[in-house]
Amino acid sequence: MYNFKEGLYSDVRIEDRFTTSVRYRNGALEECRHTSVKKAFIRVYDGKMWYYASTCRTENIQDELDKLSAMAQPDPDIAEDPVVRKLQSNKAEVLRFADNCVKDVSAEKKRALLERLFPAVQSSPYVKMFIAAYADRYSVFEFFSSKGAEIKYDFQLCGAVISAALANEKDNFSDAAIYSADSFEELKISGSAVKDFIAELENFLLNAKSVKAGVYPVILSPVTAGVFAHESFGHKSEADFMLGDENMKKEWTLGKKVGAEMLSIYDSGKESGSGYVPFDDEGTRAGKTYLIKNGCLAGRLHSASTAADLGEEATGNARAVNCDFEPIVRMTSTIIEAGTTPEEELFSRVKRGYYIKSCKHGSGMSTFTIAPARAYEIVDGKIGAPVKIAVISGNVFSTLNLIDGLSDKSQIISNIFGGCGKNEQFPLSVSYGGPYVSISEMNVQ
Repeated sequence: MYNFKEGLYSDVRIEDRFTTSVRYRNGALEECRHTSVKKAFIRVYDGKMWYYASTCRTENIQDELDKLSAMAQPDPDIAEDPVVRKLQSNKAEVLRFADNCVKDVSAEKKRALLERLFPAVQSSPYVKMFIAAYADRYSVFEFFSSKGAEIKYDFQLCGAVISAALANEKDNFSDAAIYSADSFEELKISGSAVKDFIAELENFLLNAKSVKAGVYPVILSPVTAGVFAHESFGHKSEADFMLGDENMKKEWTLGKKVGAEMLSIYDSGKESGSGYVPFDDEGTRAGKTYLIKNGCLAGRLHSASTAADLGEEATGNARAVNCDFEPIVRMTSTIIEAGTTPEEELFSRVKRGYYIKSCKHGSGMSTFTIAPARAYEIVDGKIGAPVKIAVISGNVFSTLNLIDGLSDKSQIISNIFGGCGKNEQFPLSVSYGGPYVSISEMNVQ
């Protein structure tokens, strides 16, 4: 399709992206818009340097490719370059969503999805402000390279969020419920579920008590466990963090025991949801990469460049937030594998501790912090009263070794609102998740 100059590696990535954004504040419509953008990102590599261009004039891709090629210095042995050898030459077409596309759903239907929930959101007299939003995205990607790659695939996700702020004369409390699906028809949100969510927030506002800081057993919900896996461990597994850092390489020696034997964490672009990436932005086919297997470091996430530098294989994790940026090493869906313990039994083992049901945010590399939103005390194996916890924290590897139970079912959490940020590329669509995770000791403040 394109003329690639001899002696150079070149590739072309094209994305045709459609999005919808609908937003209400206290029942009043603030935004309702569709956008369609088609862009291309072109790369040329001569064995010494990468040359980049980004354009929204996709009819001029060949001209941009020729300009970049004219700046490079051809190498007759470019095919033997270590980076080029890591790049794959896949040919595939994977279109999953064309027959059930969010582009074909009217704006009226998308607005009505939210509007019918307003009575449930306003079911508590303590609700002072609420936001109801809907978003969707449908993208068609194409990828071509001088190694012969010809790839076409699509991506789709839609979702809604209900965010409510409650207050009385003494206190305030807020949180959000997020719903996601691969298609509009699958996005089922009942008014009763939203009403239950608002009632839970009201219970927190009126009855939550402060915790006494200390070290306690903690159980993380699947969404909190997923945030922990992503923020505290997933980023450490991105191989570009290790380049030129001998201490990180030593810390990350494959085969090293870093967690409880029951613990396995993997990253995979094959999972449905916001982390679905059948091919990365270098044309590498998605795989399932174990980062931890049975408590031991088992792998790391790579682009072709980092794979060449560390003498390993590309894993399908070279990703860009859009065609304005070059691909860098990023996660896709980062999941803690389920264990064998029923959820009820996991809680029954805790005499006195805390259950972290939802969280506001998390961060960390060698150490981590998670700021809970909704948390409950656990007393004699039962979930008790709501509690106010500012933060839970710890050393990543120490905490991984303190995991003493994993429930027998795992959940993957998708979210079209927000995403992962790295090197000014935000928000990148990712998924995360896991089972209920029991940790014998964690700092609670």
